[in-house]
Amino acid sequence: MTRELLVLRHGKAEKQVWGADFDRPITDTGKRGAQRMAIWLLRAGLVPDYVISSPAERAIETARKTCKPMGMGSGTIIEDRRIYEASLDGLLGSLSEVPKNAGRVLLVGHNPGLDRMIAYIGGEAAHLKTADLARLEMPTEWKSLEPGCGRLVSVTRATGLPKKFPFPGPESHEVRDRPAYYYTQSSVIPYRLEGGRVEILIVKSSKQKHWVVPKGIHDPGLSLQESAVKEAWEEAGIEGKIENRALGSYVYEKWGAECTCHVYPMEVTRVLSDADWPETHRGRQWMKPEDAAANLKQPELGPMIETLVAGLKVR
Repeated sequence: MTRELLVLRHGKAEKQVWGADFDRPITDTGKRGAQRMAIWLLRAGLVPDYVISSPAERAIETARKTCKPMGMGSGTIIEDRRIYEASLDGLLGSLSEVPKNAGRVLLVGHNPGLDRMIAYIGGEAAHLKTADLARLEMPTEWKSLEPGCGRLVSVTRATGLPKKFPFPGPESHEVRDRPAYYYTQSSVIPYRLEGGRVEILIVKSSKQKHWVVPKGIHDPGLSLQESAVKEAWEEAGIEGKIENRALGSYVYEKWGAECTCHVYPMEVTRVLSDADWPETHRGRQWMKPEDAAANLKQPELGPMIETLVAGLKVR
């Protein structure tokens, strides 16, 4: 069985001004570099079947941004602290634990450790810059990797890849500002029954300019409903029961094209405390259905709220 190792250096990160190096976030430039590399891998037929990453913020986010355009959910990524620590023994130890049936492995980490590992396995330096990828031909076993046991096949530079993304598929001629999956989104209208009456929960947008309901990009690896539930937890700090049938959908402009958002009703069963809610800065408020419809930025949500209330058959 032919084996390959894809070695990806994390995307460009913020400079360390305060806090720990481990927590340095990736920049927008870094995210786009990872996504462009994902499209290159997809077009080259080099989608990995196993992904391991440093758990440092800039690396794990690079891994996520690389996996999603290839249709892989972020839940498939294995985090390994040894990759962050980046000693040669640690990196080789991480590879030694790769399952035997893994034919193509993507490893996301940091320099100078990655360059040392590539030189050890492949016999020559790759000099990876941020979001660059090295492709190595590997021996038949992941265990007991010896010096020169592999071969450095190629190094792909993120800066040399196309800036825009094909839509709707990897071989399409139309291009957009973001990967194709960004343009399908899902949302929930959260509700509860109080004293026999319906109340709708709305939250402020991330920049606190508008009232909205939880909404986000359809995550590859998740259903539309599962993605919407994830956004509800993050953006509104709520959990609940989402229905399989959508209330409807609407289209709006973003990233130079049109996004389609599918909207589902969700009965709220738990509201996280502010201390447990990751995005408490947003603010949230329960409102009567008609007040919620009047305050929401998207007017298309008004008729959907009416449909939701009518379906509940309450006062």
